[in-house]
Amino acid sequence: MNAPILWTAAEIAQATGGKARGDFVVTGVSIDSRTVARGDLFIALSGPNFDGHAFVQDAFDRGAAGALMSQQRESGRHRGMVAVDDTFAALTALGVAGRERARARVIGITGSVGKTGTKDLTARALAALGTVHASTGSFNNHFGLPLTLARLAPDADFAVVEMGMNHAGELRALTRIARPDIAVVTTVEAVHLEFFTDVAAIAAAKAEIFEGVTNGGAAILNRDNASYQQLATAAQALGIGQLSGFGESEECDVRLIDFAARAGRNRVTASLGGTTISYDLAIDGRHWAINSLAVLAVIQVLGGDVPAAAIAMAGMTASEGRGARTRFELASGPIDVIDDSYNAGPVSMRAGFAVLADAKPDPGGRRIAVLGDMLELGPEAARLHADLAPDIARLGIDQVFTAGPLMAALFEALPAPVRGQHAGSADSLIQPLVESLRAGDVVLVKGSHGSAMHRVISALRYFASRDASAEDWPRAANGDC
Repeated sequence: MNAPILWTAAEIAQATGGKARGDFVVTGVSIDSRTVARGDLFIALSGPNFDGHAFVQDAFDRGAAGALMSQQRESGRHRGMVAVDDTFAALTALGVAGRERARARVIGITGSVGKTGTKDLTARALAALGTVHASTGSFNNHFGLPLTLARLAPDADFAVVEMGMNHAGELRALTRIARPDIAVVTTVEAVHLEFFTDVAAIAAAKAEIFEGVTNGGAAILNRDNASYQQLATAAQALGIGQLSGFGESEECDVRLIDFAARAGRNRVTASLGGTTISYDLAIDGRHWAINSLAVLAVIQVLGGDVPAAAIAMAGMTASEGRGARTRFELASGPIDVIDDSYNAGPVSMRAGFAVLADAKPDPGGRRIAVLGDMLELGPEAARLHADLAPDIARLGIDQVFTAGPLMAALFEALPAPVRGQHAGSADSLIQPLVESLRAGDVVLVKGSHGSAMHRVISALRYFASRDASAEDWPRAANGDC
């Protein structure tokens, strides 16, 4: 079955102000020649360290139906193209056009933590109500958001887009492209403090999402968060009259009544306007239960079938880097690994510790945290790392391995029996970690993306796939094994 036409050459030219060379149609949009699918439009973006025009022929070889190129770089060798002054501006314009022509109700999601997970939960829940288009992975910036909207089919019922930022003004630009009907703010926390004076400044930047909300739209906010009133006031000042609060306090419109944690299947009981609903989540952690309340609030605002949406959420599992659980058979015996290596901040670290504390090691096993630096925390970074020590002690985590200069502050703050090993980098930590693991351990791996804790996951996967010792990893990492 042929994929439906997404854009014609004439429509692309009209949306971007470009000139079409040839008559073609596309069924998808890509900005990476390595991921081009047959029928895609390839957009040749350029930056200080790359030039997509160098990969146009590769994109056509992979099946691209057309290319969006700079007029200065267009070539007669490629018959299917649209020539524009600036390909980045053209990508933005195509995203705007995709949003304008769509009938979809658009849900925009931002927050200091929980954006991607809440976006994925929302998309899964909405799939029980109609056709859904959603951001891929963490496509939440000035490239990813317009790309997501450029891929939006005109007849989709819903679109769920993620919007991220680490500087003031970024969400203002994104929300004007997305124009969400519903804006969700998962929470506001002390992240990106390298670029903000305090949490109130972060909340003000998050509130920029409300500037693009459509007339008659809604805002869904974490009622338990200290920044709730600041966000609610900002939304109301922009004419958003429909506010919905989620969380655990009595004032919440969607309130958590009970959370029963079980490995791989957690029971959530919530109240929506006096009506009680219970549903399962296959993802561990109370924070996932809280974010699922935001999803129920979205469904409620849309007037959808809340029980059907709740059932649909039960089928979602955690993805790699965001809480996925895997059992690895190492030479020392089987271990369970919680891969939360994609990102980290103080709040998400504590949430990860709670998940680890709820885990049940096999007989003789321990709860082990393997932690990399939390980045972009500004001058208080060392203190914010050390402040995690009381949570580790309170939750009974048996041993902690740390990597990176900032995590040294946490390592020093831990009591001696809890200290596993500290290393300057994730790679340097792998050998002592693997040598210390024993059968039955449950291991949490977490850190900011820049701390490269995914390397620890890669190493554990390597050791589980073959008969190898910890000393083999440096050679394996360099391709020598």
